[in-house]
Amino acid sequence: MNSGEYLYIWQAPVWPQWRYDLSALAQPMAQVSRAQGLLLGRMADVGMSLQDEASLAALTDDVLKTSEIEGEHLNVASVRSSIARRLGVDIGSLAPVDRHVEGVVDMVLDATTRHAAPLTRERLFAWHAGLFPTGYSGLTRITTAAWRDDAQGPMQVESGPIGRQRVHFEAPPAERLDADMDALLNWLNDPAPADPALIRAGLGHLWFVTIHPFDDGNGRVARAVGDLLLARADGSSQRFYSLSAQIQRERKAYYDILERTQKGSLDVTEWLRWFLDMLDQALSQALSVLDAVLFKARFWQGLQGAALNERQIKVLNRLLDGFEGKLTTSKWAALAKCSADTALRDISDLIDRGVLQRTAAGGRSTSYELKPQ
Repeated sequence: MNSGEYLYIWQAPVWPQWRYDLSALAQPMAQVSRAQGLLLGRMADVGMSLQDEASLAALTDDVLKTSEIEGEHLNVASVRSSIARRLGVDIGSLAPVDRHVEGVVDMVLDATTRHAAPLTRERLFAWHAGLFPTGYSGLTRITTAAWRDDAQGPMQVESGPIGRQRVHFEAPPAERLDADMDALLNWLNDPAPADPALIRAGLGHLWFVTIHPFDDGNGRVARAVGDLLLARADGSSQRFYSLSAQIQRERKAYYDILERTQKGSLDVTEWLRWFLDMLDQALSQALSVLDAVLFKARFWQGLQGAALNERQIKVLNRLLDGFEGKLTTSKWAALAKCSADTALRDISDLIDRGVLQRTAAGGRSTSYELKPQ
């Protein structure tokens, strides 16, 4: 906890002189480095097309989950299509994409593919404008592509019903933002940083979200800043894991440790240990995603030469990409945009080929799944 002289860490006289116990972080840093090496080693053993598939899966997860953390749910197919277009990955027919999806995708890809470029206020403003293309957050008009001005009062993070809100955090006042953001950007663009690369990713994320320089979207931009620093740590513009997806899985713990840290001292060892643990788990999850990508590749290899129609290919790809719920004839018809009779013929053909099988439930609840190969 802090000394009692201030409530939030940005009020500390020595802000932002971060402190941490490097010896306490040595083991988790080594664990993350081993996991990175294992993942990159496995990636080196697969072809470019499978690397692109794994990167597409990780980036799609990243875009979806960084928005879900803030309570915004984007369309999975639209996000996947938007990223596939930019990466040049052929996923068959592309879904329509709206500008809200495009803005988040642009930010995440710019952070990772251009990680070596300096991070400037103009670049941050472009990210922010992309997140709010209409200038509104929900029904509220906000300032975009500029620091907040606190015209409606201090920037506070709250929860609870109107009239009984609990204030979790209050950000630095608007008049400090130019100086605070200049200090952060100078640190981010230091050509000879003193902190280890993985530590910098955790510090950059925390530092940005503590300043909270925008009217809205601060969490998403903070995670993009963290992704940029992780890409620098990896020395690669390709993303094979998603830290945002892991944070979403631990959303409550994320907000809890942020609040404790922002009301604590400038010794942020606990935050960094938690950050490294999330990173380690994200890398483990990425290895599972790679297994799924390899399974998909082997699946289509086994069907080489099979005369499947476009509808069958489309729906099988949806199944392989993690179809939610049970696949029924009516769902096939909706996905493939065909009649129920056509859907049943498509399914029956795949059952005959040994690709699909009926699940245990029959009758009116008949559904289908991929047959183990």
